Amino acid sequence: MKKFLKYFLVCIGVIVLIPLSLWGLGVDISPFFNYINTFQDKSKRPSPGATIEARFGEATVRINYSQPAKKNREIFGKLVPYGEVWRTGANEATSISLDKAINVAGKTLPAGKYQLFTIPRADKWTIIFNSKSDQWGAFFYDEKSDVLRVDVPSGSNDSTLERLILAFETMPETGLTIAWDKTKVFVPIKAQ
Repeated sequence: MKKFLKYFLVCIGVIVLIPLSLWGLGVDISPFFNYINTFQDKSKRPSPGATIEARFGEATVRINYSQPAKKNREIFGKLVPYGEVWRTGANEATSISLDKAINVAGKTLPAGKYQLFTIPRADKWTIIFNSKSDQWGAFFYDEKSDVLRVDVPSGSNDSTLERLILAFETMPETGLTIAWDKTKVFVPIKAQ
């Protein structure tokens, strides 16, 4: 029965909800994808989920994201276009939660739960903390819900990474590294 319900809901979404949202009728289909997602074993996804956590002073910061694979594709500038908002992973938008305020690239990010979006460019990335929760992808990203935006330089990896990796770093600086393919971005984070 559960399997039938899942396929029935997918059909409804494809036939009704997705066309309505694509025609610009203001239908947010994120809850639909989130509900369908409850039927899926996340460990069996092509882009598996990952969680990282670290402390910055008294603040605990936790990030949940999905790890897409390169699969012989050109990633930044092609699969992930330059200059467009990206969910910073696959599946649901990447989420970040913090129990106390932190300093991100010189600006204060208040305690709370956010979606982590990025705008990749060849020379720099814009890192976005958005207050609209439980989004699927970046389909309904709304700039009006941005709490903080910072720009950081884009760099390169010593080797090609098959999967997207987010990692907290402590040396030589503290912060968040976003790395995939041959691209590496560092976002400075400090205790408030």
